Amino acid sequence: MTTIGPTLTTARLILRPPQHEDFDGFASMAQEEETMRFIGGVGARDAAWRGMATLAGSWALLGYGMFSVLRRDTGEWIGRLGPWRPAGKEGSWPGDEVGWGVKAAAMGQGFAHEGAVAAIDWAFDSLGWDHVIHCIDKANAPSIKLAERLGSVRERENIPLPPPFDIYKVDIYGQSKAQWKARRRA
Repeated sequence: MTTIGPTLTTARLILRPPQHEDFDGFASMAQEEETMRFIGGVGARDAAWRGMATLAGSWALLGYGMFSVLRRDTGEWIGRLGPWRPAGKEGSWPGDEVGWGVKAAAMGQGFAHEGAVAAIDWAFDSLGWDHVIHCIDKANAPSIKLAERLGSVRERENIPLPPPFDIYKVDIYGQSKAQWKARRRA
């Protein structure tokens, strides 16, 4: 299969646009109640397919989207993370986001942090973004901790997402490119 975007590598990860062979991983993660609690809830295989196709479609339409995350040592699909802004700049998403979600078996091992660092670097350097956000439910303590570890601060509170996600209210964590670059140099 031809990949329609870049492949990024870190010490332990491969980040690349979603491909058909990732579907079983997407479907498996979609069944994990704790994993999906803050990212749309548990869903059937058909819903996982639509979610994966949406991410792949973002790459085709916008030139960016969330990456599939694979372990370099095993090739196992462990999640998805990266740049996200439905409908691009014309959409009503709260900003240029780098989001994350990893399977339960991959949580607590630093994979989301490692991948998010690579994705934020890529978003600033290749997409030309000047600010990045993370939309996080107030009760999602692990994601808040990760956002803060990345250097993001809470910028807005209790913001409804645009339809059809307007039933969810999130806090917006973020930082500027200048802040990110200064922290990376330090």
